[in-house]
Formats: sequence, C-alpha cells, structure tokens
Amino acid sequence: MLKACIVDDEKKGRDILQFLLNEYCKDIQVIGQADSVDTAFDFINKNHPDIVFLDVEMPRGSGFELLKRFDKIEFKTIFVTAHNHYAIKAIKFSAIDYLLKPVDVDELIQAVKNATSFPKNNIHQHYTGFLENIETNRLGKIAIPVKDGMTFLSPNDIIRFEADGSYTHIFTSTEKLTASKNIKEYEALLQDMYFFRAHHSHLINLNFVKSFSRVDGYFANMSDGSSVEVSRRKKDHFLQLMNL
Repeated sequence: MLKACIVDDEKKGRDILQFLLNEYCKDIQVIGQADSVDTAFDFINKNHPDIVFLDVEMPRGSGFELLKRFDKIEFKTIFVTAHNHYAIKAIKFSAIDYLLKPVDVDELIQAVKNATSFPKNNIHQHYTGFLENIETNRLGKIAIPVKDGMTFLSPNDIIRFEADGSYTHIFTSTEKLTASKNIKEYEALLQDMYFFRAHHSHLINLNFVKSFSRVDGYFANMSDGSSVEVSRRKKDHFLQLMNL
C-alpha cells in the first residue's frame, strides 16, 4: 500500500480525486489533503507520502514552487491541472505524469501505475532536471524510460529514433537505447526541434544528415552510418527542410 497526499486549493477537486483513488486504485491510501504550498510542505515533511497529486496552479504558489522547497525530493509526483498548462510540454519532456481535470479514470489508473513502477533512486535527479527546464523556460534533457529506470539525453545528441512496435530504439553517436514509449510520442515532443518523421518507422535529427540518395528509393544517410528510408510522400518536405 502506497501513501498518497492530494494538494489542491479547491476542496471539491481534492474530494473527487480522493473518491476516484479509493474506488479505482486499491493500492493507494490517501493519508491527507493540503490546500496550499505551505500546508503541503509541512504535511509532506511530517508524513512522508510516496506519491503527491499536485495541482499546478494555486492562489498562494504553484506546484513547482512546492517542489523547489525540498532539498531532496523523495516522493513521486503526478501533476493535476484544469487546463492545458504552458508547462505541460516540459512535464512530458521529463516523463512525469499529469492529469487534466475532470480526471479520467483510465488516465488516473495509468498514471498511478507509472508512478509506482518508477525507480525511487532516480526521483531527485528526475525532478531536478524538470525544475531546471521550468526555471529556464527551455527544454533541456529529455527523460528516456528504459528497462531499469530513466536515462537523460540532450536532444542535440540524438541522431535518430527507430520504431519497434510499442518500443522505440534511440541512437546517439555512442549508444543505443530502447525506450518503453512509441515513436509518435517522441515525434510530438520534438516537433519544434529540427526532428523529422522521414518514415512511419523513423524519426531523424536533420542536423545529422550527411547526404541524400535517390538510388532504389529515397534515403537519408546519417552520421552514424545508417541509411534511413524517406517515404515518397515525405520526400519533398524533407528536401525543402534540407534546402536541397
């Protein structure tokens, strides 16, 4: 049984979420609620919950400000927000779960499952990187969920992504990682960062394209020695982006 705390300035929101957790997440025990950053900070320090359901925006401070108060973050966080908040992309970039109000039961169950499976020894590093992204208002390292936890990579170091069913292989100049996310999720995260979906199985960093081949099809030759197929319908857009 994992201990949980719900932080939300609206009592109705706290009560609805507690009801859903009691009803659908039997391995979660809600040990308390808090209505502000101050009361949440005191409660967490005294009671040490495993998971905190944290409202993003509150009148007397944001959920991000609460996390910054801790010298070492030892609890998993699931953000809750009433709208598509500006920080949602940073939250996704850091592979942190969030819920949009009104909370969907299936999404709640999945978020709890993700949180309970996250390695505890990576928690502080995970949230420190996330808070740096929020403070600088830019996306730094992307969190890659791998078999034994999380790996953090700069998008600038990623040469390409290759789909493998519901998994994705990620290639840098020095390593290959296999992530437990599908390639569509990475395409959405990196769409503004010079990555291009060349083919349904391939997402490439255009900075690492060395040449383009028209022999027996269309191929982008990458700096790691791979040749990635460019689909016929994507070819013109690719050439436009590469100024070819």
